[in-house]
Amino acid sequence: MIGANRQGLARVFNVLADGGYTGEPFRKATRELIVANVEIAKRNELHTFAVLPKRWVVERTFGWLEKCHRLWKNCEVLISSILGMMQLAFIRLLLNRL
Repeated sequence: MIGANRQGLARVFNVLADGGYTGEPFRKATRELIVANVEIAKRNELHTFAVLPKRWVVERTFGWLEKCHRLWKNCEVLISSILGMMQLAFIRLLLNRL
């Protein structure tokens, strides 16, 4: 499915991901599929609050997506319907800012 959307992802140079995506397999697959660098925003210490420079961007994005009922849980069967729902969620967010 990513192969069909590669043209739309041509301008993506950096991927900011949560700490759950650490590891070489994700980094390697991202480089192969969309030729982008992966930057992991993860916590320094557990149980202490500190605003980390880029982690709040990831958490804020997750918070925005959780407002959409169909994105609460992974109940879609096809990856294309998940991507469509995410695109609609971000379009709604952008329209709300106008």
